[in-house]
Amino acid sequence: MRVALIETALDPWQAVQTHQRCLTPGSYGATALFVGTMRDFNEGSGVSELFLEHYPGMTERHLVQVAEEAQARWTLIDVLIEHRVGTVYPDDPIVVTAAWSAHRKDAFEACRFLMEALKSRAPFWKRETTEQGSRWVERNTAGY
Repeated sequence: MRVALIETALDPWQAVQTHQRCLTPGSYGATALFVGTMRDFNEGSGVSELFLEHYPGMTERHLVQVAEEAQARWTLIDVLIEHRVGTVYPDDPIVVTAAWSAHRKDAFEACRFLMEALKSRAPFWKRETTEQGSRWVERNTAGY
């Protein structure tokens, strides 16, 4: 399992490839992944940047809990979560989640769970910069 908060540019494809090299070849038959990028709009306004704030220590512990919960619910070989913090700009990758399993069903379901749990429960606070100024984004509490 790898869980990390990234303060610099996130390369999700490199993260998945690097982590996958640590897995035993032939031990998995499916890899599911999700990459979230920053969009340049939200709630009817253009967005030029996003600041992701977190509490060091607490946020990492929460991400580990989410990964462990996925591993308990599905038969997985491994999971990966990397999430940006700090300032990001449109088209920047913000998050990558990945799940490896013997079969695609577990990989797909676990990967979706990882992302939905992060979106609805993870202790991140988001401040957008729009044409009208800065604003805090309300947490999306729907999901798992």
